[in-house]
Amino acid sequence: MQCYLGVDIGSVSSNFVLLDQLGRLHTKIYLRTEGNPVNAIKEGYARIKDSLSDNITLKGVGSTGSGRNLAEVLLGADVVKNEITAHAVAASHKYSDVKTIIEIGGQDSKIIILKDGIVNDFAMNTVCAAGTGSFLDQQASRLNIAIENFGTRAVKSRQPVRIAGRCGVFAESDMIHKQQMGYPVEDIIMGLCEALVRNYLNNVGKGKKIEEPIVFQGGVAANTGLKKAFEKILNASINVPENYEVMGAIGAAILAREHIEQNKTTTSFKGEKFILDGDFKTSSFECKGCPNLCEVVQIKRDAQPLAYWGDRCKKWETSLDSQCRLKIV
Repeated sequence: MQCYLGVDIGSVSSNFVLLDQLGRLHTKIYLRTEGNPVNAIKEGYARIKDSLSDNITLKGVGSTGSGRNLAEVLLGADVVKNEITAHAVAASHKYSDVKTIIEIGGQDSKIIILKDGIVNDFAMNTVCAAGTGSFLDQQASRLNIAIENFGTRAVKSRQPVRIAGRCGVFAESDMIHKQQMGYPVEDIIMGLCEALVRNYLNNVGKGKKIEEPIVFQGGVAANTGLKKAFEKILNASINVPENYEVMGAIGAAILAREHIEQNKTTTSFKGEKFILDGDFKTSSFECKGCPNLCEVVQIKRDAQPLAYWGDRCKKWETSLDSQCRLKIV
């Protein structure tokens, strides 16, 4: 069996999937990044490796997410794409006629508008994190409710309470006020879900023409309360794919498969010895070569520089020997 690895490295979660040559999901790994994407990549690949049987060949690797370039360096990804492209590809693979994608993750949220299967417009949250996974985690913890039960408690509400949701800080203070007034917890939670949906539509979705079919993906799609709130406010049906939490990684794997098959090339994957046996460390320094004073991030494997980021003139990036950087140890 020939499989393709898709990797989505985010600020909160890191996701890994294996797809076979027909696009069927073989393995998926969902784990917390915990502020250390290097360790997350190594741990995620180690789990993927454990799931590989002798008859599986890794034919290609795709990476996406905020840590996609880091994954490229550590794994040797054949395709590196932004989250918009990866999520659009994954959603289109599952729902060929999808027109709107609502994606909400741990730290950000985005909307993607497709026309004839091609991304036509998109937007991401900017200054407000209300409605993201981290905000919901915080509120669930404050209410002493497991985040896994947050949505199921919300849909039990009979009369959602009106919560001010234009700002995460205001939403939290309004929730506390409603609690002190004695409103049922379920009504407060559902009210928060509806407030977060209004926040999303007034900010991320502002000016966008939201048409069906609509797909809701990202880790927050597990919250049935938010799904119900979107359906109520949009007066539309919301589709949540089976593997909603790893759709970015699925998109990256599909793109890797297309790249390998269309270009009839072999993978740049660096191999398990390079990934699992190496001692990877990241650090940063200020370049004083010009008035820009760029803050440069570097990653080393066993004290050997592999990559640099952040230098505007690419002085440090181009200083690396490409053959050394791609060498399989």
